[in-house]
Amino acid sequence: MSQFDNVSVVKAANIYFDGKVTSRTVKFADGTRKTLGIMLPGDYRFGTEEKEIMEIIAGEMKVKLPGADWQNIQGGQSFEVPANASFELQILSAVDYCCSYIAA
Repeated sequence: MSQFDNVSVVKAANIYFDGKVTSRTVKFADGTRKTLGIMLPGDYRFGTEEKEIMEIIAGEMKVKLPGADWQNIQGGQSFEVPANASFELQILSAVDYCCSYIAA
């Protein structure tokens, strides 16, 4: 899906790591939400409350999920992060992403 129709967008940006990671929240009529963002090169650690599906639209990175080894991810790929977990990212080139939050 290359676009989302009939959504609400939160104007205020989510800004992390001194502006090296930013996103905007998109809300859907059914109550689900996603964030669309950019991550600049660097090393980052994030925590989750809900299960997340990270779709990488463009760019290259490495991800270390709980209990797993580092894996290479590039544009066109995605990965899942369990709820109540933390994961590490090494961004190798600017990454354009869409994160979907999956309620339990």
